Amino acid sequence: QVQFVESGGGLVQPGGSLRLSCAASGTIFSDLVVGWYRQTPGKQRELVAGVSNLGRTNWVDDSVKGRFTISRDNAKNTLFLQLNSLKPEDTAVYYCNRARLRGREFIPVDYGSWGQGTQVTVSP
Repeated sequence: QVQFVESGGGLVQPGGSLRLSCAASGTIFSDLVVGWYRQTPGKQRELVAGVSNLGRTNWVDDSVKGRFTISRDNAKNTLFLQLNSLKPEDTAVYYCNRARLRGREFIPVDYGSWGQGTQVTVSP
């Protein structure tokens, strides 16, 4: 069964940067379309970035476009999310997990196996 372990979150001032990492195990990582999700209290988990299994197609939500970059290293079974120009509204718990790619559209899915997430807090 696939497992995901996220890391790299923290407290940062507005305008700052963080790099999140996600280590995957229990599966052939290069077979998976994956993405980064985030969740704030009282809200549904939302997909904010996705990347195809070999990294040839990637997408970020309009709310983070130009600031966040998703990438993967299949040799190391690791997914990354570079967060730049952070804003207070980016504060959330960030999770990595599978996603679906339909054409060029990334779709959130919930097949379980959610990790503990990594907290990102953007505050002066």
